[in-house]
Amino acid sequence: MSGHDALEPSFVEQAIEFAAYAHQNQKRKGTDIPYISHPYAVGMILQKAGCSEEVVAAGILHDTLEDTDTTERDLLERFGPVVLEIVKGCSEPDKDASWEERKRHTLDELKQADLHIRLVACADKLHNIRAIQRDLKSHGEEAWNRFKRGRESQEWYYRGLVDSLGYSSHFSLIDELKDAVEKVFG
Repeated sequence: MSGHDALEPSFVEQAIEFAAYAHQNQKRKGTDIPYISHPYAVGMILQKAGCSEEVVAAGILHDTLEDTDTTERDLLERFGPVVLEIVKGCSEPDKDASWEERKRHTLDELKQADLHIRLVACADKLHNIRAIQRDLKSHGEEAWNRFKRGRESQEWYYRGLVDSLGYSSHFSLIDELKDAVEKVFG
């Protein structure tokens, strides 16, 4: 490998920089925490689980199509078709549909989704449920107030996610998600 190659950012580093730029000025729901902390954490969960660079990069980029000005073409040109397909598979298609319709669609899609999409979706939800867990610990039941839909709807969705993600095959991240869901909802 030449000295020049060592200076090139890795595939994952490129994803981190791209996502940081795409999500700049965004905050986590109901907090002052920069939004980018979430995609980074998703990427780290995937990396720890032994996923490929493409899956880790897709995890870092998973919200760019849904929540930023990023286009499918941007992702295809910079990160290739595999990453694009994973990110598309993790994006809600119709932001105008009701919360319930969007979540039902997600649960249905995840049942037959490619393993890479289910891995990224699982890491995404795992990070979110862990954030809820921390919020419940520090703010009690008030933590549910930052969601448009309260505890009951969140429980329905997270329990559905465990079932949908594990519908066609099992992987170890599902066990972590299931444990976290049980801790939050009992």
